[in-house]
Amino acid sequence: MAQLGTFTAEEARELAILTRSGFVESRHVGSAVVLDQHGDIQRSIGAPDKPIFPRSSLKPFQAIAVLNAGVQLRGAQAVLATASHTGTMKHMSTVRAMLATAGLTEDALQCPPALPQDESTRNTMIQQGVGPQRIAMNCSGKHAAMLLACAANGWDTEGYLHPEHPMQRAVLDTVERFTGEKPAATATDGCGAPVFAVSLVGLARGIARVRTSSPSSPFAIYRNAGVLAEAVLEDPWAIQGPGTPNTIVIERLGVFAKLGAEGVMVMAARDGTTAALKMLDGSGRAAMIVALELLVRAGSLSRSDVDAVIPDLDLSVLGGEAVVGHIEVSPTL
Repeated sequence: MAQLGTFTAEEARELAILTRSGFVESRHVGSAVVLDQHGDIQRSIGAPDKPIFPRSSLKPFQAIAVLNAGVQLRGAQAVLATASHTGTMKHMSTVRAMLATAGLTEDALQCPPALPQDESTRNTMIQQGVGPQRIAMNCSGKHAAMLLACAANGWDTEGYLHPEHPMQRAVLDTVERFTGEKPAATATDGCGAPVFAVSLVGLARGIARVRTSSPSSPFAIYRNAGVLAEAVLEDPWAIQGPGTPNTIVIERLGVFAKLGAEGVMVMAARDGTTAALKMLDGSGRAAMIVALELLVRAGSLSRSDVDAVIPDLDLSVLGGEAVVGHIEVSPTL
């Protein structure tokens, strides 16, 4: 039986390549869209109108739903609510502090146990004989924020991941309001929370609204979106981790960027111009560079600023200990 799915290989277009010693070894195809500062489609590549699961690129809307539910998260705690963090000690201590405000411990988290992605922290835990922990999982901040919303509203904390739980109904409402779409499908994300399928156009539209919202908006939902955007720009270390690509581009280029598993990326410039893309093969290794290139070509980022950042985005291909190639934007983009 045929199943609803994302765009097909025939609809996809080449977005990036990997070269090794002058030879194109791999090609990444996908779809992308760029919305201008007025929210109009400036560029469409592939099939950006087809539904995709944004995965962690959905987290800003989940965080806004928590803020809308009356949770007063600010600073790094607000960023952790939208983060795909690497699990440094600072990340985990911030999540513990979030839980403590509601009298909860990490035992209340229902994201799966994991070892930190941060190498130093992971090695320390292993040396100390500490195994995978729920708080070290990259989505623990989002789960802690949802639990805070449950505690603030008297909602059940045991079933907070069920699609019909008030927390998840609030997330669905937020997704619909920001993207302007009814999700085409609902599934379970890797962390156990519901994830909703929307188009890349809808994802870009929603993130553009987040990026351009003001903390002083007369409307609570956009005021909370502005609080979140401001927090991410002030504490970008929390959204992924020091020295990681998502954190670097926010710190140095002032964009609002959020990666998602399976090759998803959404990125909004200061003026609201926004790029969203998905690699059809699910690889995210080229997503950042493609999004940056799309915003450069849209005139929202300078070529020189982006070129200065690229060496720090882990795009080199090694042969032994030498750099013999790079992950690059496709010449046909």
